[in-house]
Amino acid sequence: MPELPEVETVRRGLNQLTLNQEITGGDVLLDRTIAYPFSVGEFVDGIKKNAIATWHRRGKYLLAELSSSSTGWLGVHLRMTGQLLWLDRDEPLHKHTRVRLFFGDRQELRFVDQRTFGKMWWVPPGVAVESIMTGLAKLAADPFSPEFTVEYLASKLQNRRRPIKTALLDQSVVAGLGNIYADEALFKSGILPETLCIDLQLKQIERLRTAIIQVLETSIEAGGTTFSNFLSVKGVNGNYGGVAWVYNRAGEPCRVCGIPIQRIRLAGRSSHFCPQCQTVRGVRS
Repeated sequence: MPELPEVETVRRGLNQLTLNQEITGGDVLLDRTIAYPFSVGEFVDGIKKNAIATWHRRGKYLLAELSSSSTGWLGVHLRMTGQLLWLDRDEPLHKHTRVRLFFGDRQELRFVDQRTFGKMWWVPPGVAVESIMTGLAKLAADPFSPEFTVEYLASKLQNRRRPIKTALLDQSVVAGLGNIYADEALFKSGILPETLCIDLQLKQIERLRTAIIQVLETSIEAGGTTFSNFLSVKGVNGNYGGVAWVYNRAGEPCRVCGIPIQRIRLAGRSSHFCPQCQTVRGVRS
């Protein structure tokens, strides 16, 4: 958390609020938030006097394309509890504020992060982004990319003796998917989370691919999910949690069959599912 829909919600908000405005300065309140460069002063100097041309998303990473006399990149990963908030500079500081980026009209972009796992990067002009933000090179295809075909997903899953839920959390299998939407996609495709990848038939993988895209699209339309920390750039909660099929609904009746939703642990993570709508071999119609 945040996962792809939350990061995409933030990206869209940033593109509405921050484009073509010069970064006039910054203040780093927690040095270890800056992953690159290793000098906090160099980070602030690097992004200062740049405007943001556009924000991109790759998996769960945010990338701001900078424009001035030369170009570079500002990278952000929210990790577990990170928030990017567009605020008036006079707004009182939250105690978990880690980085402040200043813009004109006394506006600022604040990086708030309770657990302190979130990171920011400045990639200098002429340097390959993947050489600095090395996690990007390990990402699989994005679910919304043309590369994310049934054949692609099958190649990532077939012949692997690992539970499908565990595989879906692997960013080298599907970029951007996490615990919430893996549970939701498995429900919609009728697959139990502990089903081994090797046992999946091509028809099930096809339905899983469709379910992944549908669940992500629905959540983005709802502004993502807020169960604890997530907020949009404007400080608004996501609304997908109110319509989730199974995630965080252990003991509650399934929205399809009425059987109580169950919760198990797989590889140290919670997995929610309906024991009637999801089966190992069958596919829910």
